[in-house]
Amino acid sequence: MVRLIPRETKFFRMFAEVSTNLTEGARLLHHILQNPSNIVADVSKIQDIEHRGDEMTHNIFTTLNQTFITPFDREDIHALTSSIDDVLDFVNAAATRLVLYKIYNPPPAAAELAQIIVVQTEELATAVSVLEKTQLMISHCVEINRLENEADRVSRKAIAELFEHEKDPIQLIKFKELYEVLESATDKAEDAANVLETVALKSS
Repeated sequence: MVRLIPRETKFFRMFAEVSTNLTEGARLLHHILQNPSNIVADVSKIQDIEHRGDEMTHNIFTTLNQTFITPFDREDIHALTSSIDDVLDFVNAAATRLVLYKIYNPPPAAAELAQIIVVQTEELATAVSVLEKTQLMISHCVEINRLENEADRVSRKAIAELFEHEKDPIQLIKFKELYEVLESATDKAEDAANVLETVALKSS
């Protein structure tokens, strides 16, 4: 069923921009984990993307406070914006740890988790673009949730193998924290999907 939501075009445009910015950051993180040869410069680019995301988030909140009629409930606009920003915060946190902990040869499982984040952010961007089409949007949310479950599986397996094979306790701590930060990013993407499902439920 197609659900027509009153179109406050500035919000839809801003959601698209913040989602696109998030996807850019996720793709760059995945690139870094696969090709860490230019890691310091690439991580700096992610930090720039994260700062840009903070500005976009602030602009949405400012617009929300200045707008009388919104396309859906104010608390859901706030929650959606915050959860998208949270994903990018964890993407940035993972990238920052690569430099902070001098992880210049990241483990393959980290890139696998980052790839899941990329697909989640792409699904999220698509879901945001079809807000008026309830069933189509929900299908993308379901996929985001499935991917979060997949990330849980990958993370658990990677941490188990880490404890089994890694002999250096410092390296173990570094890699375990990296896995956990990446997995947290997938949790936040699921949070954003849950907000969208709430919007769909209210509009049905």
